[in-house]
Formats: sequence, C-alpha cells, structure tokens
Amino acid sequence: MIEARRLHILRAVADHRTVTAAAAALYLTPSAVSQQLTALEQETGHRLVERSARGVRLTPAGEILLAHTNAVLAQLERAEAELAAYSSGAAGTVTLASFATGIGLVVAPALARLAETAPGIRVRVQDAEGDASLPMVLDRQVDVAVAVEYRGAPGADDSRLTRVALYAEPFDAVLPGGHRAADSERIPLAELAKDPWIGPFPGNPCHDVVVLACEQAGFQPVLEHTSDDFRAVVALAAAGAGVALVPRSALRGMEVTGAVVRPVDGNAPTRRVFAAVRTGAEGHPLIAPVLDALGEAAG
Repeated sequence: MIEARRLHILRAVADHRTVTAAAAALYLTPSAVSQQLTALEQETGHRLVERSARGVRLTPAGEILLAHTNAVLAQLERAEAELAAYSSGAAGTVTLASFATGIGLVVAPALARLAETAPGIRVRVQDAEGDASLPMVLDRQVDVAVAVEYRGAPGADDSRLTRVALYAEPFDAVLPGGHRAADSERIPLAELAKDPWIGPFPGNPCHDVVVLACEQAGFQPVLEHTSDDFRAVVALAAAGAGVALVPRSALRGMEVTGAVVRPVDGNAPTRRVFAAVRTGAEGHPLIAPVLDALGEAAG
C-alpha cells in the first residue's frame, strides 16, 4: 500500500530537484526525506529517483508515479473539502501568501468582506513575492496564493493548481522630471532604449515583465539600479538616476515629486494577478469563501 504522505514527498523532490531543498520546503530533515523515498521505492518495487552531483531527477518509473500522484493528491484535497463541509466548516484558519501590492489591493479588502460574511474564518496573511507563493501552496506551507504570471511559473493548465483570475494592470513609465520625454502624453518604450534603467531584481516577476516589454520594443534595458521596493524605484527616478516601469496600482497614493508618470504608448506591459489553490481544495468550505471574497474585491 502506497502512503499518501510519501507521494507528497516525491512531488516536492520533483519540484525542487534536490533532497535538501525539498526537505526545507516540507520542514523535514534531508535524511527523513531520503528515508521516505526509499520506503516508497520499496512499496512500489521500482527505483523512482536518481541522484547525481547536480541533484535528483525522477526515473521513468518515478515520472509515471508522479503523474498519478498529482491526481491522487487532488482527490485527497477534494475529500478533505467534502468532509469539512459535512462537519459544517463554519470556522477555521486559512493561510494566504501574497505580494505587497496584492495585499493592499485585494487581500485587505477581502478580509474586511469576510469579517462580515464569514466571521468564523480567520485568514493569516504572509508577504511573499509573486514567484514564491505558488511553491508555498504546492508545499502546503499556505492554502492560498495571490500570485502573478512569470517566466517558469506553473502554467494555467498545470493540474496541481486551480486558479481564479483576479485582475490585470498595466505598467506605467516613470521618468525624471527633466527627462526629454517628460512632456509627452504617452511614452514609446523604444525612446528609452539608451536610458539607464531602474527595476526589480532578477527573479522578481516584475523584472520579467520589464525586460520582456523592452525586448519587444527592440532593446535590452541596462539596469543601473535595482530594488524590489517601488517607492525606492520612484525615488531614484525622481533623483534623475534613470527610468522605470512600475505597476499602476503600486503608484496609487505614492509621492512622485520630481518624477513624472506616463502611460506606455501601444501595448502596455501588463501583469496578470490570480489566486491559486491546490486542485481539489477550491471547494473547501473555508477556502471557497476566501476565493469568493478575493474575486469580489478584485472585481
């Protein structure tokens, strides 16, 4: 008989590609993960992983089992949801990870709605960049992620996750007040090709949006300054340090003295924000109201 918790460990190893990283994500020791993998191989009668200096990869038998693992774990999530519904599920705690702007824009309003519509549900919020929250959901560190599209993200067709679209927002150009294009109503990105740029660190989903938008405009931006804090980005632009692209919601209520904000001409770069849960958990009586509240706040 295959134990479900060992299947979860197998998926974590496949996702993180090393035993050490999988162990950290699951709050286990590497030796415990290795022992569970060995036990799973004994249960199945097949070698499931191959270890090398570069990490761990699944064998063909491991890949077969992983495909079934995703379906099994999703069905277990559904079973938990139905059992929770059977016992009313009127009270409990949901953990949610979101990037900072998402917390302000949709998570906080959703919590205010839930306080009125589902007072028994307590939501614990963690600040996490858009590229960190999805692995946290898959590793069961949190129940819900508010995330953004980024290179390398699990796709919309990934069977492990169920998504709820929340909102899409454009990036605006932020220029020093004395910039040659400051008087323009809209900014063609190609005009900024030779400027120094200010932007998020590589790995931040917004970094991918900025770089991709510039590449589509025909150039590679020269990032002279990096910060994941958009207030710092705007302050640097106001000081004349360079130009930037900043999500519109991040600019709301921000002091931009010394800088000008202009929409991008043509197809503006956009970040698409969604909520995600482990497939099968979307019907859980604690999680479903949270997803509904997020959707209402975004709408």
